[in-house]
Amino acid sequence: MSNSLTWHGHSNFQISTPHTELIIDPWFEGNPSASIGSDSLGKMDMVLVTHDHDDHLGQAAEICKRTGAMALAIVETAQKLVDLGVPQEQIKNGIGFNIGGTVEHNGVQVTMVQAFHSSATGYPVGYIITLEDGFCVYHAGDTGVFSSMSLWGRLFSIDLAMLPTGGVFTMDSRQAAMACSLLGCKSVVPMHWGTFPVLEQDTEQFRVELETVSQETSLFAMYPGQSVELS
Repeated sequence: MSNSLTWHGHSNFQISTPHTELIIDPWFEGNPSASIGSDSLGKMDMVLVTHDHDDHLGQAAEICKRTGAMALAIVETAQKLVDLGVPQEQIKNGIGFNIGGTVEHNGVQVTMVQAFHSSATGYPVGYIITLEDGFCVYHAGDTGVFSSMSLWGRLFSIDLAMLPTGGVFTMDSRQAAMACSLLGCKSVVPMHWGTFPVLEQDTEQFRVELETVSQETSLFAMYPGQSVELS
């Protein structure tokens, strides 16, 4: 069995490995792009939350309580999950972790990195996730582009980046293409587009910008509900 990535729309991604099931920003209920509900998820080992906006926190607490999954979030957002009923022992480290920190669960390493956005609790973050076989993915969370993304490309060999391209609340296609160049990522999946009318409604502009700025990055324009193998 290989690793796979499933996009449930918006910023909601599920990663499956031979030994681990994890989900990032599990917004299902109210998500017009999601084709399933959170109660359709089976076994889950980790739930990662980038920040506490409703379209990212989503059903994180409910999934953790139902499946026993470990919750990973910045300290203050982790406390919000506790307040929502997630048992303390299901919070990684008991209190969460913070920017620059790396934790491990089921052989998967998760490094928390900064994002530039807003959050009522703690700070918005992204995650660099190294799977058991070394495959490395970067979920940027909600963010604009920032020059120190180039540091992630020097510290990690990023196989796949998940970057917002919708604009208005995050970086747009032009900025996301520049982010690919800074990261030196081998491939990219655009996210946070099409969910709301105010956002970019497709990935065509991103394709154009990527061909101009970062031709070495392969584009995987997924559709909600689609799964792809990670190799």
